[in-house]
Amino acid sequence: MADKEFDLNDVVEMKKPHPCGANRWKIIRLGMDIRIKCEGCGHSVMIPRREFTRKMKKILVKGVPAPE
Repeated sequence: MADKEFDLNDVVEMKKPHPCGANRWKIIRLGMDIRIKCEGCGHSVMIPRREFTRKMKKILVKGVPAPE
């Protein structure tokens, strides 16, 4: 799982596409659960971290960290 290092604001590709047809998701919250937002229709889904790491295919775009 070394290649599955993800962070906030990363855009990822999941194994299955969203019903709207898009397969790009932006990570908008990290914790025990991870909230991802569909880049196609804007729908957001919260899933457990373990399930997310299993269903994530790859990172498409690394997010820019917010300035502190």
